Amino acid sequence: MAVHMLDVRGLKCPLPILRAKKALAELSGGEELEVLATDAGAPDDFAAFCRQTGHALLLSEEEDGVFRMLLRHK
Repeated sequence: MAVHMLDVRGLKCPLPILRAKKALAELSGGEELEVLATDAGAPDDFAAFCRQTGHALLLSEEEDGVFRMLLRHK
């Protein structure tokens, strides 16, 4: 199964979450979305988003100021 990509680098809260919500709405259950963000609050924001929506946060890591989150559609 392909992993869908969403690049929201340079965007500030709440735009990364809003864009991810829109992208996830186009996916089927079980499909994955990889998100790249530079907003320092993104890891916490995406963790809270997944808790509230039932999507799974599979990965959250940072490298050179870029946060990478991997979400699985519920």
